Order: sequence, then structure tokens, then C-alpha cells
Amino acid sequence: MQRSLTEGSIPLGLFRFALPILFANILQSLNGSVNSIWVGRFLGEAALTATSNANTVMFLLIGAAFGIAMAATILIGQCIGANNLRETRRVVGTSATFFAGISVAMAVAGLLLCRPLLIAMSTPADSLPLAVAYMRVIFLALPWLYMYAFVMAVLRGAGDSKTPFYFMLLSVGIDIALNPVFIFGLGPFPRLGIAGSALATFVAQAVSLIALIRHLYRRHHILCLHRSELHYLKLDRALVAVLVRKGIPMSAQLLVISLSGVLMITLVNRFGVDTTAAFGAALQIWNYIQMPAFAVGMAVSAMTAQNVGAGKWARVTRIARIGVLYSLLLTGSIVLLIEGLNTWVFGLFLPGGSAALAIASHMNRIVTPSWIFFGISLTLFGVVRATGAVMAPLIILTITLLAVRFPLAEALLDRYQVDAVWWSFPVSSALSAVLGTLYYRYGDWRHAHMAAPARP
Repeated sequence: MQRSLTEGSIPLGLFRFALPILFANILQSLNGSVNSIWVGRFLGEAALTATSNANTVMFLLIGAAFGIAMAATILIGQCIGANNLRETRRVVGTSATFFAGISVAMAVAGLLLCRPLLIAMSTPADSLPLAVAYMRVIFLALPWLYMYAFVMAVLRGAGDSKTPFYFMLLSVGIDIALNPVFIFGLGPFPRLGIAGSALATFVAQAVSLIALIRHLYRRHHILCLHRSELHYLKLDRALVAVLVRKGIPMSAQLLVISLSGVLMITLVNRFGVDTTAAFGAALQIWNYIQMPAFAVGMAVSAMTAQNVGAGKWARVTRIARIGVLYSLLLTGSIVLLIEGLNTWVFGLFLPGGSAALAIASHMNRIVTPSWIFFGISLTLFGVVRATGAVMAPLIILTITLLAVRFPLAEALLDRYQVDAVWWSFPVSSALSAVLGTLYYRYGDWRHAHMAAPARP
């Protein structure tokens, strides 16, 4: 078994590993942007507002399960780094079964809670029925989306970032092609409106997951479980305990981010459909700005996990430094590009002449620098989490997003109106970067432990 992330040049290795992740993230954001273009330009501001609110709620609920996938990915990376194939497949089997069960439970929870959550978020009345229709289809598709994301995550943990990119390309192509078909009812298909956009995502994820699993077995990938190894699918209690103990804090980190998004969009909704539509369009642009930071953070986490498994701590320090440098350069470049494009780029998502265009341009100029700070935090969190230190990132995110960002915006809302919301982003993001750097420099994350317990 080659340990591709534990040997050779770190700058070159990190770049080559992160690049397919970046392209896959860009494709995923492009998919969401194209869907938003269909919805916003052809179904109107109310429909775009509906998808913005619905996606925020969906991310809040599914974040509860992704910590398990992240924990499994780190364990797999450590096993690969230690060159232990048997333990790798043991982690794959137990985590796949456990994750599948969670995905079904979250789908049921989403179907039951979507409408009450949307109402609690003060979703505009003309957007509420559209948001509910959209979310119901998405949550029916949730097990497919979960398992697709899980398989891609564990592949990256094993050092394979190219295969997830190729199948993300397939998924995005199917989704983009089917959106107008299901939205407008082309050919034999009925007109489904906003629910058609969700159905296109459902079909794309299901087809791509089946194709990906078939591909892995045909290529005899090291993570595949064969007939004689199906016993690994049985839940190993000791391993489940590790996944839960480490996965819950990582899920909580995503829940904190999601909850912060819900709280912020609740403030934005107070200013009407135009402001919320502008916020929804800006979210699409911000997705692209965040892509390099997410890609570098994921690559750094996988590379760190393998080097921790191999006991190469000197490389871990260099991985962190190079990862922060890459994040700064890539995120900063995209911030400058988006600032140059300004109003033109928002015109892709909003009707010409819409009052939301000026709101989006003003908002973007204030908020975009915060993603540079976000990239620093994400990279350093990726390093420390790969050792099993999962509580400090959670505490930092809780402080900055829930104890600083939302209260700061709400306290200044009457005086500065919606600008209080926009300025809360860079203030809280800068604080997160400072606290993350301090913990990386002086924290005890190097002594954390996240090894899979040995089977008796």
C-alpha cells in the first residue's frame, strides 16, 4: 500500500491532493449556482428566497451526521498512514453501516421538522410553501446524498482525491441537465416548479453513487469490502464509541455553523424579500470564495491524519504552515476577483433592474474579506482535528459565531439596520482566526488520541 501523503515534497503533494478537491468543490458550487439561476431568473425572487431558507435548514439538519463521516475519514487516514489495511476496512465497514442508519433517521427528522423550522426562521409568507415543497423532496433524497458524501470522504481519507472529482463531474452534469427538464416539464415529464430542482439533485446523486460504487469494485479499490469481508459491516461497539465520541463534537461544529446561518438569515428576513434575495445571491458567490479554504482544509486534514498514523510529526508542522499560505493566496485572489466583477456577477442570479442587485453589491464589499480569516481558521482546525483534538475548534466556533456574530448584529440592528448584520461577519471571522492560531501555537492538540481500538 502506497502512503502517498506521508512521503515526498509537502508543497507539491498538498497542491496535487488539494487541486481535485478544489475542482470538485467548484463543481458543486457551480451546480448550486446554475440551479439558483434557473430558480431566481425564471421562478422569481420568492422562489430564490425559498431555496435560500430551505438550504440553510437542510444544512443545519444534515450537519448532525457529517461528524461521523469526518471521524471515519481521520481514522482511515491514520490506518493508511500506519499501513494497516485490515483496520482500514474494519473502519470502513462499521462506519458505513452506522452512517447509513443515521442518514435514514435524519431524513425522517427533516421531513417532520422542515416546516416548523422555516416558520421559526420568519421565512416570508410568499416563499414558505415553495420552501416546504423543495425541502420535502431533498429530505427524501437525503440517504443517497449522505452515502454519496460519505464514500467520497473516505476515499479522500485514503489519499484518493481524483476519483471523487470525476464522479462529482458526473453528478453535476446530470443535475444541471435535469433541472430545466423537471422545473418546466420538458418532454414526457410534468412541470414541477421548484420541486423539480430538488428532484434533479435526487436523481443525480443516486445515479452517481451507484456508478461510483460499481467503479470502485471493478478497479478493486483498497477500501472495497468483498464477500469474505462482509462481517466488517457488523457494528463494532468499540469503534462506534470512537466515532461517536469524536464525531459528535465535529458534527456540533457544523451545527454551530448551520445554526449561525439560520440565525443570521432570520435577521436578514426582517428586511424583506429584496434583502433576502440579495443575501441568497451573495451566498452563491461566497460559496466560490470559500472553496479554496475548504479544499485546503480537507487536504490538510487528510495529509495530517496519514502522517500522524505514520508518526511523522515534523511533516505535520510543515503541512500546517504550507496549508495556511495556500489558503491565504487562493482565497485572497478570489476576493479580489469578485470585488472587480461586483454587480455583474449578481446579475446572474437576480432579475435585471431588481432592487436586490444594489443591496448584494454593498453587502459583498463588507463581507468578502472575512473569508480570508475563515480560511486560516479552517486550515488550522483541519490540522488539529486530524489528531483527535475536536473540542477546541468547537469552542472557538461557538464563541465567534454564536456568542459574538449574532449578538453583535442583533445589538446594533436598530442603530445600523442591515449593515450591522454585514459587519458582524468580518469581526467574528477575524476573532476566529486569532483564537485558532493561538490554540495551534500553544494548545495540547499534539497529545490528542484518535486511534481505532484493537479488536479483541
